[in-house]
Amino acid sequence: MASTSIFSPKFTPPSKQLSILSSTSTKSLISFFSHLPSTPNPNVNNCKRDFPISKVASVPYQPINQEYLEEEFSGHGVTFEGIGEICVAKMELENGSTASLMLPNGLITSYKAHMWHKGTLELLHTSVSEAEDEDEALIEGGTSLALSFASEEDQHSWSPTSWSLHGVSGNPNDSIKIEMISNDSEGKIRLKHIVTLKQDMLSSELMVSNLKSSPLQMLGGFMSHITVSTPDAIYALGLDRSNFFDRQPIDTEYTIIPPRYGDRSQPGYGQVYGKMTLQALGSTLRSLNKNYADVGRRNSYQSEEDGEEGEEDDSYKQLTEEMSRIYTSAPRVFTFLDRGKRNSITVGRSGFEELYLMSPGSVHEFYSKYAYILVGKTALLKPIMVAPGDEWIGSFFIHNPNSE
Repeated sequence: MASTSIFSPKFTPPSKQLSILSSTSTKSLISFFSHLPSTPNPNVNNCKRDFPISKVASVPYQPINQEYLEEEFSGHGVTFEGIGEICVAKMELENGSTASLMLPNGLITSYKAHMWHKGTLELLHTSVSEAEDEDEALIEGGTSLALSFASEEDQHSWSPTSWSLHGVSGNPNDSIKIEMISNDSEGKIRLKHIVTLKQDMLSSELMVSNLKSSPLQMLGGFMSHITVSTPDAIYALGLDRSNFFDRQPIDTEYTIIPPRYGDRSQPGYGQVYGKMTLQALGSTLRSLNKNYADVGRRNSYQSEEDGEEGEEDDSYKQLTEEMSRIYTSAPRVFTFLDRGKRNSITVGRSGFEELYLMSPGSVHEFYSKYAYILVGKTALLKPIMVAPGDEWIGSFFIHNPNSE
């Protein structure tokens, strides 16, 4: 397997890679949309933007054998549907809560939580639109893993782009667990990604095993798009007295960033930020490799365009304005309140020290593609170090306190 990087520009996946609907019919396209949250005008073309960054190697995804997955892993409340070269795995509990994820890219596209009124409410925000050739789908949002690994003995960094289904367990009465694995080409970096659906919670756990003879550096983390009525109606509770750095928006393969983000001429414009790709952050790891003895002293990524350090002074922070911020001392658990939906959720993390919070601002239409808050459980300012032979574990969860 060639060395590749997830920190690439957003793109329309070619047919030899993530060909979502290549060689499929319009019926398949409609079937694919049915697994994802509803978005306005799903048939409107929405081309990806190009970014002037260095090219990286590309690893083709292997087509998914749906029949094998059904025979080997069906039951436990999980069903599979093959669409083109991918497969959608759906987890469903008897109380009505569901979660969907895509294989082989491991993207969690939907989490519908059981509510007190006996219905369900979508908590993740995923945008789906057709590409120009009308045979492929562009997918953004949801919850994704954006990771880059490097060590002293490597010439290039490695990022997981393909996940294999390793196991399914649990039952529809209580909880359902899906395990996925991904290894580098030499088998010296072993990743396990465990997604668990409970009656009032969706959690995701990452296990990193370092089989190399030198320390392993990990950069990135979980990126979760939380659906909202509008950022103007969203309040983050419990972030007061948290230290933060203003940063440019982190642009990974699946993150959503409005095309006019940071445009001063926009009505309601708040703060100015450019776009900083994780490819640029990934270059930090390569620089660290060249001066590995100085890793302990170089513990943050610096940019002249980044904002200043500050301390959050609002315990009831309204996310009306554009913002892109990395909190270095935020609580492990805090709450989002959506007054528009009269709903609240709790998000939490372990293992990751940093909290990335990005709001597209409230200059967009209600319930549109840009009605979301991006929450990241990350290591962006300071890479996580995994010693030779050690294992590191990090996780996040979305808790729905409105089930009863």
